[in-house]
Amino acid sequence: MNPRKRRRLYFAAALLAAGAGGAVLVLGALKDNVLYFYSPSDITAKHVSPGVAFRIGGLVEKGSVSHGAHANVRFVVTDGRAAVPVEFHGVLPDLFREGQGIVAMGALNGTGTFDATEVLAKHDEKYMPPEVVDALKRSGRWKEGGT
Repeated sequence: MNPRKRRRLYFAAALLAAGAGGAVLVLGALKDNVLYFYSPSDITAKHVSPGVAFRIGGLVEKGSVSHGAHANVRFVVTDGRAAVPVEFHGVLPDLFREGQGIVAMGALNGTGTFDATEVLAKHDEKYMPPEVVDALKRSGRWKEGGT
């Protein structure tokens, strides 16, 4: 093999190694961040660390909503098997109410309470976010035709 072909071979091998290394780094960085929706049961099963941003979804537990001073709201999100307390500072959507499906974005704090930065409620009587439906089906709490 002449020196020119050898250089091309080394260049191709280095390019493949760099591509493989880059792919490993990207996949490692995206490991758990690809799935950023969790039900309350998933949070306890996967031991989600405090401070990691994700979305939580489920039903607002009946009797759990309490309004505090300065637009602070506390409520509990459940999927039938587990429940997570949520704190939110802001104005809730008009369709937010007990027993309805919601998706909240935020992170767990050190005490196990989910600090929500945004709360989304289902937009009509028949729609529920697909992630919430899947979580309720896994917990055995989903009934076809509604909750």
